[in-house]
Order: sequence, then structure tokens, then C-alpha cells
Amino acid sequence: MVHAGDVNERENSTRPGLDAVILAGGEGRRMGGVDKPGLAVGGSTLVERVADVVRAHSPDAGVTVVGPPRESPRARYVREDPPGSGPVPALRAGLPHVERACFALLAADLPHLTVGHFDALADALRDGDAGAVFVDADGREQWLTGIWRTAAVREALADYQGRSLYGLLGPLSPRRVPLAEDHAAFDVDTPDDLARARRDVEGD
Repeated sequence: MVHAGDVNERENSTRPGLDAVILAGGEGRRMGGVDKPGLAVGGSTLVERVADVVRAHSPDAGVTVVGPPRESPRARYVREDPPGSGPVPALRAGLPHVERACFALLAADLPHLTVGHFDALADALRDGDAGAVFVDADGREQWLTGIWRTAAVREALADYQGRSLYGLLGPLSPRRVPLAEDHAAFDVDTPDDLARARRDVEGD
């Protein structure tokens, strides 16, 4: 079982490093069209928190943010074509910049993400697996919270004509890792989710 904690809970990983592609180009419709990745939780923006956790797990990770360029976090910024066209075009834009054998595919709005979550995914990954993704209490795969074999995703993406992450990644039969959390929502989709995340993280 995975539980949230401080992003610095474990600096010295013996697991192989990874790169990361963070999708930060959505329109935030359910948040009223605001710049959701730029919203602050616990003194950092949502996208900064995600990038910080990646680097706490893999200090020399190559981090690619698919979305508008920002002063922070430190990362390579690219855009999907056209901007706002969805997660599959965003992955197409980010994946060419992945250099390592494994990469994390992440949403930009994961305030509860910790190094421990990466550990759980990496521990679940077996030889022959294309990837490992979290599944929620209802058994739904969380496609933007997973670790993947870079070569497997490149091969699948080369032949894929659809627009759904489920359609792209589901046939790869990733290892499914239960996400056991006390949080009502692991990501931030609505103003209520944001308020809850701030209470959880900031202790208010």
C-alpha cells in the first residue's frame, strides 16, 4: 500500500533512474479555465511539485513538460500540435526527448505524489512488462501516473492513430498497482479538489 509523504522522504534510491514527461497543456475547464498547473499548493505550483518529486527520485532525470513555457520548474518545455489537442499528441511531443530506458508519464496536477509512489511502481515492474500504472479504488487505470518502458511506448505510438491514452496504453497490458490513499482525489480537477489538497498538504 502506498501512502503520501514528504517529497524528500528518500533521497538515496538504488533503483535505475528515469526520465519524465509531464503533461501540463490542458485547458482546466473544470477549474474555470485557469492555469491549473500554475496553482499553488504548499508553497509550490502543482507542476513544480511533480517535477520536484521526479528529481527526488532520480536527481539527474531529464524532465520534459508538455505545455506553455514557465520560469519554473527547470525543464525542457515543448508543445503538442496543435496546443491543447489532448494527451496523445502531448505524449508524441514529449517522448522524443526521453533518453532513458524507462520514463514516468505524469499529469501536472498531482499534489499528493511522493517518491514512495515511484518506488511502488518501480517495484511492481517486472522483466517483460511494458509499464506499471496505478489503479484507483474502482479499478480504473490512472494513465497519467505510471512508469513505462520507453521502447514499448515508442513502438505503440508509431502505429497508433487514435486520441485515447486507454487505446494507446491499454493494449500494452501494464502492471496494475493499487493506489491506496486517504485522499478523496489524488489529482486536482475541481476547486473542491484544490481546497482539499491545500488542507492536506498545508495542514489547514
